[in-house]
Amino acid sequence: MKGLGRNVLLFTASALFLVYVLAPVAWLVSSSVQQEAEITSRPPHWIPRQPTLENFEAIFQAKEKKVTYETRRAGDPATGGYIPSTARDLVPSMWNSLIVAVSVVVLNLLVAVPAAYAMAKIRYIGRSTSIYFMLTTRVIPDIALVVPFFLFIRTFGLLDHLGSLVITYLAITIPFSVFILVGYFESLPDELDKAARVDGCSRLQTLLRVYVPLAMPSLVAVVLFTFLTSWNEFLLALMFTQTPASQTMPIVVASFASDFTISFSFINAAGVLAVVPPVLMAVVFERYIVSGLTAGAVKG
Repeated sequence: MKGLGRNVLLFTASALFLVYVLAPVAWLVSSSVQQEAEITSRPPHWIPRQPTLENFEAIFQAKEKKVTYETRRAGDPATGGYIPSTARDLVPSMWNSLIVAVSVVVLNLLVAVPAAYAMAKIRYIGRSTSIYFMLTTRVIPDIALVVPFFLFIRTFGLLDHLGSLVITYLAITIPFSVFILVGYFESLPDELDKAARVDGCSRLQTLLRVYVPLAMPSLVAVVLFTFLTSWNEFLLALMFTQTPASQTMPIVVASFASDFTISFSFINAAGVLAVVPPVLMAVVFERYIVSGLTAGAVKG
């Protein structure tokens, strides 16, 4: 009887936590296929009475429609026909976000993997100090780095350029990526390294042929962390990009709420598009996430 009560309590707590986590996501998806009048109704409708794809159609057709002060003023958000003036920038901003995220992932791996292997398997003076010094850089909040980053980017003439985001995101993601990979490489036997060296492999060949295949779970965890960080980052993108040519998706979506009026259905439809790539990556690589992060967090 005591065990039954404990199981019921655990099940209830898990169900409440699941509802707490998934309710906002469910409302985002549900409201993205509702009209504005249905979204703002009391009580709210969790299940759309008349589902519509008008919000998504408006996103992909926004570039063809000319939005002026008069058309915005005449538009009635309740009808679902209102389109923010920056709506035409949403699809290009998705491509900007994808370009930045993929570039950061690739460059992050090119830097973090060799650095982590060297720190884990090559003994040199100051090795432990360099690892801890690298980790201390992640203790500093991003807001404190805005001014130094801004001066650096301005000096190199990269303001309002996607390159400014790639550089700054690498500075944010590489330390944590190296930390995860160092822990995983250290958990692998040193005998593998010695055996590969005896067989005539160089350091680079040992890394690529022996350690990279074994470190796949940890590499996937690093890729997910790097991609999600780059895709969702807002503060630095807001500071370093000023025009639609370089703005990423979080900046454009945020601009919808500061327009002439607010269309919740349109914003929610944009939010659904924003979460699709991260969710797809998480679903595809789900089995690697926990094992990769856990392996990188301990030393064995």
